[in-house]
Amino acid sequence: MAIVGKKFPSVSIDAMSDMGDDMKINVFEEAVNKNSKVLLFWYPKDFTFVCPTELHAFQAALPEFEKRNTIVIGASCDTNEVHFAWLNTPKDNGGIEGVTYPILADTHRQLSGILDILDQEVNYDEEGNESFSGSNVSFRATYLIDETGKVFHESVNDMPLGRNVKEYLRLIDAYTHVQKHGEVCPANWEEGKEAMNANRDGVAEYLAAN
Repeated sequence: MAIVGKKFPSVSIDAMSDMGDDMKINVFEEAVNKNSKVLLFWYPKDFTFVCPTELHAFQAALPEFEKRNTIVIGASCDTNEVHFAWLNTPKDNGGIEGVTYPILADTHRQLSGILDILDQEVNYDEEGNESFSGSNVSFRATYLIDETGKVFHESVNDMPLGRNVKEYLRLIDAYTHVQKHGEVCPANWEEGKEAMNANRDGVAEYLAAN
């Protein structure tokens, strides 16, 4: 169920800080109350393989997100205790020591269930008995949320496919340009490139020049 163009669900979820503090985070309220954009990225499991590469990649780009008034939040269905153990595991041992943004612990699948991003299928036999298949952890889903709590981007990768962090910076730049100038951003737009007016003349002029 796509939620682009809609308000992000207002749900408070357990979370872990890099200092080991148990927290509650409401992603919608983070955006609205702090007048910030939010990037929320979900990953399948702590102590796995592609996942730590992504968490370190988002950490390395954190100054760029901060320049864009964007809060970064990670999320999985692991517990806070497992998050804390992973945060205290050195990078050269597969850990995420050095990550400073908070990580949601959606252990009860409350938010991931609403977002419908869990690897789980419901199956029924001939007698109507219910069974489940799948890992019941989240896919690599990513949400970009604006200062009003509205989702302006969502994407979902399968488990083996790591994300390109630079693409989310580009999308934030594009959306900010739209907010500031009222123009729209064409294919492959990057900061500093020409945008266009959202009308017939605008597209004609852009295509003629490019």
